[in-house]
Amino acid sequence: MEKPIYFNIKARSGGARSGVLRTQRGEVNTPAFMPVGTNATVKALSPNELREMGAEIILSNTYHLHLRPGHEIIRGLGGLHRFMSWPGPILTDSGGFQVYSLAPLRKVSEEGVRFQSHIDGSMHFITPENAIEIQAALGSDIFMAFDECPPYPASEEEVQKAVKRTTDWALRCKKRKAGLPGAQRSALFGIVQGGVYPHLRKQSLEELVEPDLDGYAVGGLSVGEPKDEMYEMASLIGPMLPKEKPRYLMGVGDLGDVLQAVDAGFDMFDCVMPTRNARNGTLFTSEGRISIKRTEFREDPGPLDPACACYTCGNFSRGYLRHLFLTKEILSMRLNTIHNVHFYLNFFKEMREAIKEGSFGEFKRNWEGKF
Repeated sequence: MEKPIYFNIKARSGGARSGVLRTQRGEVNTPAFMPVGTNATVKALSPNELREMGAEIILSNTYHLHLRPGHEIIRGLGGLHRFMSWPGPILTDSGGFQVYSLAPLRKVSEEGVRFQSHIDGSMHFITPENAIEIQAALGSDIFMAFDECPPYPASEEEVQKAVKRTTDWALRCKKRKAGLPGAQRSALFGIVQGGVYPHLRKQSLEELVEPDLDGYAVGGLSVGEPKDEMYEMASLIGPMLPKEKPRYLMGVGDLGDVLQAVDAGFDMFDCVMPTRNARNGTLFTSEGRISIKRTEFREDPGPLDPACACYTCGNFSRGYLRHLFLTKEILSMRLNTIHNVHFYLNFFKEMREAIKEGSFGEFKRNWEGKF
């Protein structure tokens, strides 16, 4: 392959689009959901189970793997794919959002971010160059540029500074990637920032389009702002992103939000919602969310979701799943996670089919009331 990735749009339905993202480790059909494997594992699931469910790409995190076990250890063990036995594409978040979440433990400068580890209190300093070097050591297929994610709420002046740093850091990321042997096999996505200020979102986008990166993400949404403001920003920026490049809305996984974002032209999504909710007993079904710990399920012999073809729904009753959850059995986390991740991946598959058939609008209306 001459380029690290190729992206082709195959169908459109309103603002939604369906395509194929080709990487050197396989194809990803879009719109795509990326299960989150923060620490080189999607919690409670094996790589083989993920493949059987239809997962084509997963996300891992630069920040966490840098701290533990260390990116050089992973490099020495054959890279992230071999380390976690996942043969398909991997996207690595640069760590910018995690550093953002460490607000009391970090100091941001033009050069980079100095922060204190949430694990052992040790001090670390990450620059845009370091972020690329770490991702290259991991050997992921898609690198994310190091960015500054402003909090919500933040003043216009604060967000303006974050936009400038994000642009400067993206350029430094691209330069460092060009000088790293082997890194040319991986793609680099830039991250559009700007908070809830439309003019700053546009500015960030315009500045990042110029260096012609391999793909474009929108960050800094779903960080506490009201839903209507998130929808406004996604609907504004989505259609303005380069049409021939993959568009990634970071950290947004609420299915109602996903429907809005796909309608705005986004192609890629990630979120811990299916796995985290599974561990907390909240499960997604064709009729909406349910809490499996509710008393009404104590003697329920039926499957969790009669419309679902996952292993959990094919073999276990709601009454049994409630029992496992209340007794804190490990199997509860396993079976709940199998169902939720399967549900998400199947939801995206059906959404892709609706786009291909030109019926995304109907699909969106059918699901909006449930999520």
